[in-house]
Amino acid sequence: MRKILVLALLVLAAPVTAQPAIPDTPMGKTFSDYLAAFNSGDAAQISAFKAAHHFGDPVEDLRQFHHQTGGFTLLKVESSDATSIVCLMQEKQSDTIARFTIKEIGTPEAPKLSVSGRAISRPGEFAIPRQSQASALKALEDRAGEEEKTERFSGVYLIARDGKVLAAKAFGWEDREAKRQATLETKFRIGSMNKMFTAVATLQLVAAGKLSLDSTVGTYLPDYPNKEIAEKVTIRHLLTHTGGTGDFFGPEYEAKRLSLKTHADYMALFGARPPRFAPGSRDAYSNYGFLLLGNIIEKVGGENYYDYVRKHIFLPAGMKDTDSLPEGAAVPNRSTGYMWKDGSWIPNTDTLPWRGMAAGGGYSTAGDLLKFAQALQTEKLLPGRLVADATTPHNHAGNYGYGFSIIGTGILQHVGHNGGAPGQNGDLQIYPGLGIVVIALSNFDPPAATNLSDFYANRMPATR
Repeated sequence: MRKILVLALLVLAAPVTAQPAIPDTPMGKTFSDYLAAFNSGDAAQISAFKAAHHFGDPVEDLRQFHHQTGGFTLLKVESSDATSIVCLMQEKQSDTIARFTIKEIGTPEAPKLSVSGRAISRPGEFAIPRQSQASALKALEDRAGEEEKTERFSGVYLIARDGKVLAAKAFGWEDREAKRQATLETKFRIGSMNKMFTAVATLQLVAAGKLSLDSTVGTYLPDYPNKEIAEKVTIRHLLTHTGGTGDFFGPEYEAKRLSLKTHADYMALFGARPPRFAPGSRDAYSNYGFLLLGNIIEKVGGENYYDYVRKHIFLPAGMKDTDSLPEGAAVPNRSTGYMWKDGSWIPNTDTLPWRGMAAGGGYSTAGDLLKFAQALQTEKLLPGRLVADATTPHNHAGNYGYGFSIIGTGILQHVGHNGGAPGQNGDLQIYPGLGIVVIALSNFDPPAATNLSDFYANRMPATR
């Protein structure tokens, strides 16, 4: 879905003291050179560092990562010796803190440098102060405006509390070439956020007694090509990404992207593959698993997946601007997506599927996603017990239910989903304990929208 560092922005974080000293050692000098080269974003400077230190990461990958993060600020050196340094660094364009390890992994005869980073929970010593609602909303508006000016954000955000919209605003372009500005009516592609709709549709069929969470794929798709998946992977596994059913993105998908027009087409192409691991034994995000749910919904629900979700989710919730019509269809106010490549934003047209599907790729508006959140909370779509079950952790990591992410603890725990692909990013965060809904959508690469939703979430009042 996303690379490691995708949370929200630094501008109003807790004051950062002077940058800590980098150890005055050969390894410290190497780290200092790395940080300077990466933070420059300059191809020549990065290439020179690579050549001097036998660093293998491609220049363009590093420049793309620099564009995504804005570079890093060193917060703390945790450990250092002759061959390695472990430190905490923060993205310059987000609140994300990552633990980086820089080390020599080669030999004197064949030296090689390794740099790896992993996002971590924000340590208390670098806590971000909570603000008043008015201050947090003003900070969000200012930040979005700055991101628009620097061409790092194009899209919308919406903040609501107890069903009342507190703030909603659009930035940037719906279509850059046609000079159509984005509005609150712009339909943005939402990537994997569609998984929430697929999960709700599946649980509706469970509530109707037509599906069982612990029945296998083969129960509902008796002709499924792979026997092991048919006999061992359950509906619960598919909903929680624990079935080992894998992904579909890759060379086969790219070669046939525009000929894959139905959920059955995907199953015909990928259905013979065995599971990647013993079903239920571990977590692995699976877009293909949700495509299988789309096939099962069609089989058990007795109608096309798109008709089913339109009739049983979008219509009851009042979501008039959400769908997955083919990319070739004329859809008023549907945005053009833009991906960052070679120093500029270009349309993502050649990356899109023929149409969105049960795993993702549809489109929606911020207003419709608020309606979806409200429909969930008021039991218009599912009985309360099933909403509670869907938003309770069921995977091994304890952060995913049935088609919903579960993040945080206590009153700040939120449920929802994000979505991201080249030229599209969206995020829905529902805070039941606070009555808050945070939505951001963008027609730029991830983490354009997620940065803004997290920016507000990290600063909003944490009291009811």
